Amino acid sequence: MASQLIHFAGLSDRDRRIALPLPKLAAGDRLELHVHHEGGREQKLSIPPSAAAAVEALLAHMLRGERVAVLAEDQELSPTEASAILGISRPLVVLRMDRGDLPFRYVGKHRRALLKDVLALKSRLDTRQAAMDALADDTEDLIQTHGL
Repeated sequence: MASQLIHFAGLSDRDRRIALPLPKLAAGDRLELHVHHEGGREQKLSIPPSAAAAVEALLAHMLRGERVAVLAEDQELSPTEASAILGISRPLVVLRMDRGDLPFRYVGKHRRALLKDVLALKSRLDTRQAAMDALADDTEDLIQTHGL
């Protein structure tokens, strides 16, 4: 699969004011999409229950004014795209690839990493950062409590 730019979509303030949130779906509820074509033709699409939760989450984020992107876990990302997700620079992503922290493959001379691998690395980095933050808090507490 070739890498594609990550496209974010959001709602305008006007659309957010007029759109209604999707009610919480209960077991057995069905979600349908009604498409009104320009020529007047209408089409009804049934959304599978397994996809309804994703649609619900997507709309909730957009109604809060957040921009969203939908990606498949096997989507291949360039180092630049991976850096946007990881919150680190592109050269640091390349370094992580070279060290083996982020699996990748070459497409021609370009590096590509799977989204699921980028997200796994992000999880590890977030866990490490949380541990470092907790250690810093403990150190501050020791300094304040014991005057070290």
